[in-house]
Amino acid sequence: MINSTTEKKAVSVFPATFPGSPVIYLNTYSDEGQKVYEAAQAVGCPPFSLVAISSLDWNHDMAPWDNPVAFKKGEPFIGGADDYLRQLVEEIMPEAEKELPGPPAWRGIAGYSLAGLFALYAIYQTDVFSRVGCMSGSLWFPGLKEYIFSREPKRRPDCIYFSLGDKEAKTRNPVLKTVQENTEEIQAFYQSEGIDTVFQLNSGNHFVQGIERTVVGIQWLLNR
Repeated sequence: MINSTTEKKAVSVFPATFPGSPVIYLNTYSDEGQKVYEAAQAVGCPPFSLVAISSLDWNHDMAPWDNPVAFKKGEPFIGGADDYLRQLVEEIMPEAEKELPGPPAWRGIAGYSLAGLFALYAIYQTDVFSRVGCMSGSLWFPGLKEYIFSREPKRRPDCIYFSLGDKEAKTRNPVLKTVQENTEEIQAFYQSEGIDTVFQLNSGNHFVQGIERTVVGIQWLLNR
């Protein structure tokens, strides 16, 4: 593992042993990169490099646009995803890939919760990612579904993975309760476009087995 810091972002690189292995970029809430990489090895994922970014300003860096507080004790979302994505592609990615054994076969982007939303949003802003993992993605985010339905990705993705906990939509919160319906509609939209995609429903709410769910998504992307 190689650690570095770029403008307050912490970057951990877990290089593959073999040249030409794919690389997955994973934005994390609390530096889960090591746990995700170890869990991926434990379940026998094909060789890949992992670049995990943490120390993010979560409600700014992962939010595509401004949005009010969505839940009690939450903070408003200040859309900074475009600025962060630029930093990721122009600064973090070139430095991280110096640590890899060779140019990657392909690049994927993945994330849990708001980072899952960001991963999906990213393919509409840049063409560097060809596979997407959206685990328990915050696809309740107002305006996102309409955004996706009315635009073309910068590059048609090879495949997209979606998952959600089966209790995530069981809430009185009128915004959050749309998450499963939106996820299913978005996944069906990509499927209708002929894109290789799947939606998996896990048992539990948003806050259980985040590492395990993330690894399942990464494993699916690697096995396509």
